Amino acid sequence: MHKLKSTLLIALALASTHVAFARAERSMAGETLPAPTVEFLTTTPNFSGKPLIIEFWATWCPPCRKSIPHLNELYNKYKDQGLVIIGITKEKKKVVSDFLTGIPMDYFPALDPEGKYSGQFKVTGIPHALLVDKAGKVVWEGHPMQLNAKLIESVLK
Repeated sequence: MHKLKSTLLIALALASTHVAFARAERSMAGETLPAPTVEFLTTTPNFSGKPLIIEFWATWCPPCRKSIPHLNELYNKYKDQGLVIIGITKEKKKVVSDFLTGIPMDYFPALDPEGKYSGQFKVTGIPHALLVDKAGKVVWEGHPMQLNAKLIESVLK
């Protein structure tokens, strides 16, 4: 019985780790998002007046790697309805470019090597995502794996 309890506790701990990483010192929900001042790795998206997901991530972060296919799926499903996704990392361009050859992002990877933009959000755990409506107001924040159709569709209206 003791072994079963230990196994269940370990399983629960492992299952919850994907949400334990997404943290910020303060919530941005209800606030207007500052315009992203980052260097885009590919093309610079037009995100003015569009629903937006900002994700803070890193190449070395296993939960971040796990969330990329989910964000690719969301982007490909909703991009024709105006959704823009920007993945922001503090890492160097070569590190990110090399990483993306193995795990591609269909959305827009961006660099913030000095943390000037990222620092405004007081993110203490990654991956961490913000969902922003067309007016530029943050309507949700948390782990990107928690983003679902209902949340996304709420900002597409």
